[in-house]
Amino acid sequence: MVSIRRASPAATVLPPRHILLRGALATTLSLLLALPAFAGDRHDTAIDSALTAGLRPSVVPASDPLPRWSLQARMAHYHVSGVAIAVLRDGKLVHSAGYGLRQAGSRDAVNADTLFSVGSVSKVITAATTLRLVADGSLALDQDISTYLRSWKIPATPTTPNPQVSLRMLMSHTAGLGVHGFADYLPGEPLPTLLQTLDGIAPAKNKPVRLIHAPGERGDYSGGGVMVEQQVLEDASGQPLDALARAQVFAPLHMQRSRFTTPPDTLDNIAKAHDGDGAPTALPRGWQTFPEAGASGLWTSANDLAAFVAALTNSYRAPGGFLPQPIAIDMMTEVSPSWHGLGPRLDGSGATRIFHHGGSNDSYRAWIEGYLETGDGLVILTNGENGAELTTEIRNALSDALGRGVNPPVRPIALDLRAPAYADYAGVFEQDRNVPMAHRRALADIFDIPALQVKVADGQVRVGVAGRPQDGHVLPLAPNRFVSPDIDGLQIEFHRDAWGKVNALSVVHGEAHAYYVRK
Repeated sequence: MVSIRRASPAATVLPPRHILLRGALATTLSLLLALPAFAGDRHDTAIDSALTAGLRPSVVPASDPLPRWSLQARMAHYHVSGVAIAVLRDGKLVHSAGYGLRQAGSRDAVNADTLFSVGSVSKVITAATTLRLVADGSLALDQDISTYLRSWKIPATPTTPNPQVSLRMLMSHTAGLGVHGFADYLPGEPLPTLLQTLDGIAPAKNKPVRLIHAPGERGDYSGGGVMVEQQVLEDASGQPLDALARAQVFAPLHMQRSRFTTPPDTLDNIAKAHDGDGAPTALPRGWQTFPEAGASGLWTSANDLAAFVAALTNSYRAPGGFLPQPIAIDMMTEVSPSWHGLGPRLDGSGATRIFHHGGSNDSYRAWIEGYLETGDGLVILTNGENGAELTTEIRNALSDALGRGVNPPVRPIALDLRAPAYADYAGVFEQDRNVPMAHRRALADIFDIPALQVKVADGQVRVGVAGRPQDGHVLPLAPNRFVSPDIDGLQIEFHRDAWGKVNALSVVHGEAHAYYVRK
């Protein structure tokens, strides 16, 4: 199946130094996972069981038994040195613990207070900082941000000569701004200022943050837009983001370890960076710098983020919380045509309604998730380049343990795709651009592919970008519906009309739908 912004796979041939590190990592993990909990950690029996024998993929072929992997085994498999996990039930912390090492080859164990870089999870903390200022009347969600900006303005374009952009747009990725994400900076590299980042001026590594769509037209994930949000916060308050977040979020929620500034070398209990082979990187310090603070620069712990997730779910469920309830409900409502509310992404309905956000810097992967109706939630932090794959499997185990019906395993069916009935699925299908953005939602961002090519051969259905090699197959859920084993939640449905012809297909991702017509 078509890949979407996935990290490049680890090399399959490793130099001897990495082989030794891999063996040392596996041995030390087995010792550390058997040790008693740290004094600051806490354990829940059901969560412990899930992490001992409950990790699994999202899609399991029909003929295969459901895997029940251990966290220890999967950390070794993905060469991830350290993990921290926190779990909430009914808005209360029931499990928080560290697993493995802050740095491979050391004896420095991870615990629930270990600092991790959390990448784009930063955006949700930045959004909460903004909403606290909206709550006290300092900012307005739907006012043109040009009234707040003092040191920088969104440049006009030929198609948008007078940009009208609001905080609601910036927080929901509907402002029309570009720059999806940012590169990390190694120790010793010069760092850009916020203004240099916005204008793409060296030492910034990104392109200038500029309009690429009309404001409000579509959802298009933009770290650049969150940096404009940071500029609004700093211009309106006269304070740097770290100071604002400390006053508005960290202090009220007792997030004592959290910071939007690079940790000093003297600070203790920091998860060090590791590459895809599990080797320490960004040496000698051991971690990169992320100067784009509002978008990707937060350092925090599992305990701190659990307090934050609980605060958001509790604010949504009842008045008198960290955020006024009407603002919390606004935060947790999609801004059409985006997948996002005011900061987080949103999925599901009823008891399975959740907010979530992932984070991905070069050597760190993170995930937060809150169940809005029940107050359950989870936090997963990792310090390895392959942490995204591991995080997915941990999330599956935790979801199963919470037992709320979120993220169940998908079991494809056995289907003989060599039968003549499936031959006419093959062909080139072009996207129907007349489908409203409110229906395309996240697919307009993560799967905006003009034409798909479908091939049926050797008992498989393969789907890819037209004109390129087919790089993956999809698995049947029904005779006309297939799921991608590579892209969580992505499905393909073929439409056979009343004349028996397959002339269209739909791509489905959660509530998002895109429609493709046979060329």
